[in-house]
Parts: sequence; C-alpha cells; structure tokens
Amino acid sequence: MERTALAWVICFLLSGLAGAADRPNPGADEAAIRKAVESYVTAYNRADAGAVASHWSRKGEYMAPSGERFKGPDKIRPALETFFSNNKGLQLNVAVFHVQFPSVDRAVEKGIAVIRRSGGEAQEILYTANHIKEDGTWKLLSVEEEESSVPVSNIAHLGQLEWLVGEWVDRDEDATVESRFQWTQNYGFINGSFLVMAQNRIQAQGTQVIGWDAAAKKIRSWIFDSTGGFGEGEWSRDGNLWTVKLKTVLNDGRRASSINIYTYVDPNTFTWQSLGREINGEPLPNIDEVTVVRKQALAATTESGK
Repeated sequence: MERTALAWVICFLLSGLAGAADRPNPGADEAAIRKAVESYVTAYNRADAGAVASHWSRKGEYMAPSGERFKGPDKIRPALETFFSNNKGLQLNVAVFHVQFPSVDRAVEKGIAVIRRSGGEAQEILYTANHIKEDGTWKLLSVEEEESSVPVSNIAHLGQLEWLVGEWVDRDEDATVESRFQWTQNYGFINGSFLVMAQNRIQAQGTQVIGWDAAAKKIRSWIFDSTGGFGEGEWSRDGNLWTVKLKTVLNDGRRASSINIYTYVDPNTFTWQSLGREINGEPLPNIDEVTVVRKQALAATTESGK
C-alpha cells in the first residue's frame, strides 16, 4: 500500500463526471458531441453558413443577435448568411466544460465561447447547448447564454484543467485509489473527493478544491484527508505537463512537501509521479510514475476482456 496510498493521501489527488452511468455508451456519445463542436467551430470560422446550419436539428431553434428566431436548418442557413455577411472576420474558440445526458437521446453541453472580431477585443460567453439525437446523429436544439457570478476570465483559466473532470482509478496489487471531481454550480471551483481501498477496507478518504487565484494569477488547490491532515498546492503548466508544488501539515503537526507531476495523455488517461518528498526536512523516496485511467474506460476494457 505504500506506493499508492501514501502517494495520493500525503501528496495529491484528482478527478468527476455526472450522469454517465445512465447511458448505454457514454464514451461514444460524448466523443461524438465534442467532435461536432469542433466541426461547428471550423465551419463558423470560415463563415460557412450551410455547414453551420447542418449542425442544427429539424426542431432546432437559432436566435439571431437581433432576437429573431429561426427554426430548422433551412431557415437557419439564410439567417447565418446574413449574419456572416454583416460580421466579417469573426473567429470562434470553444472550451467544453462537460456534457450531461438527461436521457438516451438528449444531451446538455456547457462551456465557454470566445468570439473575436477582426481588430477588436474578444467577447467571452458562458453557454449551454441542448442536443438531440436525430437519425443517429447528435444535433443542436438550442444554445443559450448563461449568467455567472464568477468572472468568465477566471472560469477560462480554471478550464485548463477541465480534462480532469471525471471519475478515475489508480489500481495495483496492494491498493486502489478512486477519485471524482466536478465543477461547482457557477464554475468557480472544481470540487473533488478521493477514496483509498486496501484489503477490502477504506484506508483513507478526503476532499479537494481547485480554484483560480485572481490576485496571484495562478491555480491553487487545497486538500483535506480523513486523518486530519491538510495541504495547499500551487500549479504551473508546460504544455500537457502540470507541476504542483504541495505543502502539507500532517495530523501530528509535522510538515510535508512534494513536487507532483501530472501529464495529460489522452481523454481517458493521465500519469502521475511525486518527486522531492520530505517530512520535516527528512527526504522520502520518490514515487515512480503511475497511470491513472478514467473509470468508464477501465470498465469498458474489463467488460470487453471477458
């Protein structure tokens, strides 16, 4: 248990995805919606009204900036042609925070959109997009702007860690660590929980909060474990690699520190290792890199291997 439990409890833990258990193939459905978002953005940035309109359902309703509403791709296309003609050079970027599935043929996508005009400032918009499965393909029903008491710029900074939102498993022959992280209601923080199991018993559990420090201009995290220990981390990024400098106070008053490294591999995988570990200045062995897998992907792999 030394490698897994001590690593994650003293050092740092991550992850949460809501609603996935209720749909038959959550990975494929979510991947299809995210791919459709990428296609939509590409078409929007080349001002291709026909391609953008094709993403809308026959029941879909598009609201133009004027407030006028257009239903179905045939009506939406000319409205978009007018819009693009009057707003040349628009560029759109989108970050999807999460996708939820209230039913097998409905999906709710939430994220942030950044629209930049030629020679102008960027406009940041928090949005909710409703999707329907139509003839086997996910299509848009509506897109609504969403109010938030949290500055959109703060959400955008913290959104760099959106890939961590989900349920994860780190398992070896000695112990299993399960973790879950999810956005708070207004996207001000990412809240999480973790559980360490060994010999069919809970060895440790705890909570974690990750947020954007607008004063220090950096991402910070706070972790609290069931033994009474707590810690604070500072995050920095280099491409797909995140470095977290963590300082912890153990339940007996001793102080621990470590440098933890998270590397994004793909949507279902990241790696983790811990270096420079100390307790009261006494060095501890480094923890070798481990692979952490999204729980859904692990379950699918296990099922297919039966």
